[in-house]
Amino acid sequence: MPKTPPSEPVDERIQDIDLSHEMQGSFLEYAYSVIYSRALPDARDGLKPVQRRILFQMAEMGLRPDRGHVKSARVVGEVMGKLHPHGDSAIYDALVRLAQEWALRVPLVDGHGNFGSLDDGPAAARYTEARLAAAALSLTENLDEDVVDFIPNYDGQFQQPAVLPAAFPNLLVNGASGIAVGMATNMAPHNLIEVVAAAVHLLEHPDATTEELMEYVPGPDFPSGGILMGLDGVKDAYTTGRGALKVRGKTSIEPLGPRRTGIIVSELPYMVGPERLIEKIRDAVQAKKLQGISDVTDLTDRNHGLRVAIGVKTGFDPNAVLEQLYRLTPLEDSFSINNVALVDGQPRTLGLKEMLSVYVGHRIEVITRRSRYRLARREERLHLVEGLLIAILDIDEVIQVIRSSDDSEQARTRLRSVFDLSEPQAEYILELRLRRLTKFSRIELETERDALLAEIADLRELLGSPALLRAAVARELDAVADAYGTPRRTLLLNAAPPKPRAAKGAADLQIADAPTTLVLSTTGRAVRVDLGDGQELTAPTRRSKHDAILATVETTVRAELGALTSSGRVVRFSPVDLPSVPASSVQLAAGAPLRDYLGITTKGERILGFVRFDSDTPIALGTAQGVVKRIVPSTLPVRPELEVIGLKPGDTVVGAAESPDDAELVFLTSDAQLLRFAAASVRPQGAAAGGMAGIKLGAGATVLFFGAVAPGVDAVVATVSGAESILPGTDPGRAKVSSFAEYPAKGRATGGVRAHAFLKGEDRLTVAWVGPNPPLAVDPTGAVRKLPESGARRDASGQPIDGVIGSIGRTIV
Repeated sequence: MPKTPPSEPVDERIQDIDLSHEMQGSFLEYAYSVIYSRALPDARDGLKPVQRRILFQMAEMGLRPDRGHVKSARVVGEVMGKLHPHGDSAIYDALVRLAQEWALRVPLVDGHGNFGSLDDGPAAARYTEARLAAAALSLTENLDEDVVDFIPNYDGQFQQPAVLPAAFPNLLVNGASGIAVGMATNMAPHNLIEVVAAAVHLLEHPDATTEELMEYVPGPDFPSGGILMGLDGVKDAYTTGRGALKVRGKTSIEPLGPRRTGIIVSELPYMVGPERLIEKIRDAVQAKKLQGISDVTDLTDRNHGLRVAIGVKTGFDPNAVLEQLYRLTPLEDSFSINNVALVDGQPRTLGLKEMLSVYVGHRIEVITRRSRYRLARREERLHLVEGLLIAILDIDEVIQVIRSSDDSEQARTRLRSVFDLSEPQAEYILELRLRRLTKFSRIELETERDALLAEIADLRELLGSPALLRAAVARELDAVADAYGTPRRTLLLNAAPPKPRAAKGAADLQIADAPTTLVLSTTGRAVRVDLGDGQELTAPTRRSKHDAILATVETTVRAELGALTSSGRVVRFSPVDLPSVPASSVQLAAGAPLRDYLGITTKGERILGFVRFDSDTPIALGTAQGVVKRIVPSTLPVRPELEVIGLKPGDTVVGAAESPDDAELVFLTSDAQLLRFAAASVRPQGAAAGGMAGIKLGAGATVLFFGAVAPGVDAVVATVSGAESILPGTDPGRAKVSSFAEYPAKGRATGGVRAHAFLKGEDRLTVAWVGPNPPLAVDPTGAVRKLPESGARRDASGQPIDGVIGSIGRTIV
């Protein structure tokens, strides 16, 4: 085969380059691009380039709050095609964050559709819609008045702002996060009202210190609320630009159902979602690191907001369990502040004063450039108006000059020479419409001229006075704060959280089985009074709601007791999860409704007292139909619920009390008859028995009160009279308090003696009570009411009282 001729020599240009030098240069270029063009916000408007481009392009598209939403994909496409040289996913992710109210303290995009949650991502851009939020208009306003510089886009076809005017300090208000090359930023959001107040103070006092500014901005204000534990990290961040914070969720200990107590989480640390919390709790429980948790339920919805219910097992101290939750789960989370932002194109770590100073300087420049622009436009308009006024004054001559000219150029030249006009004035007169040549138009032009002169004078004064410029900036900041500011959500605590205890066994979380006294009010509230060594119950210094005592029992925290109800049954329960109050001041207003604690749902069923199943002292029961019965608690069968008296149809139990043989039993009826007799005359019976006759009732009468009086007790009888025809709760009636000793004892099953004399219009007792002196009366809401002094005759009629009495009981001691 013939040989192939050699090819023509190729003109090659090969350079020898040092690899390390090339890598360094390329890496620096890449690092600068990431730092300046992608990851770090500008300290002036607090926005990254992609965020700035999104807001600017949405403003250019006219997506204002008063107009309809458009597809997010359309916004992404416009931004990508005109301004942002990166992919659609990055643009959409930035758009989504601008709309998430749990990420930004003041959201800048109004999203419509599924924009995700703390635990789930958003729907695709083709499914969601967006428009600018009202606050975003404050960032983009006045862009058409030369307030900022514009720069070319990535291909030089369009212009974009180098920075937005930013009518509020967005960097501090919404914070920022980003990872660049060799550096990162993580800024906490703040309250708009507080940040504006600090900026205004800095405008008025440029030499203000960081400590002075912290009087206005005491700490971050996260969109999710929470509790900020300790301010040392905040001071470090505001002074040096770096600091670490501890944020806790907001919790409360509430009853979750009958004999169930739980921890309700209503707020979580910043960027912590409920699903993440629940997952960590379940992991800790399965690993046996967390004890005392029975279940976790996410009850979050749109109507009630965040609500996570954490059930606490019976016998565990909710506060101790909560401490373990803080230690082992994101219920307490850390937030590291690293305030890195671009200042004059260079990354800098900024403290609070530096960030505010950069922003204030930016706003002063914006107001200055806007004022210069407006001054130039008004001076241009004034020049034209003055020319028009000259033309209108000599309109006939103006018309003659124009008609006698060969062309527009000659007319323009002659107008300038005849009337001493400028080029713009002559051109404007040539374009004047005939309808402007009326007398009324002349008045309008003179009015406009005067207004322009006043505005020009104001603008020149503003531009010539730094103090007026700062005052203008302050006024506009205050207006933005009034329009978009909201109250603080994050609670600030000066004290740092206590150091967590070392992990221990379940016994450390359980409530100790210590001596306690269970107290029940006449309004149905119950508290547990845990007594230490040598402690005794102490009466409160002042009376508050629900303080009238119906029953007490001495027991232990984890003991099994019974609650005796008006339907004649005993419900077994443990007081371990009831609210505990100090023995030094027992306030029953802090107690839990015992009906709810026991899960009693039957309408009208009341709790009358407590039963100790290990006691051999009989319990006496009295019914509305006058039946009496005594039972011995230690003989009752062990069941969750059991009936202790066989009631006749329509009958209910009205009272129960411990009744040793030397005590006396007391009935008080609606027709004011009192019967006292020895408890020994009623033999104890079994649970199924129906009791025996206690008091002989008159026609239409029922038993209002039944109880027992121990020997040696200074007992009194308190009665309140009324009328059956009067609507209950409208007439206070008359009350009296007399000594129990004045009432002679009678035999069981007799009618007793009179306990109250009725006046005209009265026909029954509304409230009756027998017990130790002094009695304590409360109204139906639990508020204390005053009773007459003791010492009235047993058959007296009583004295008027100032308020309706709902029930009467004894005091705590």
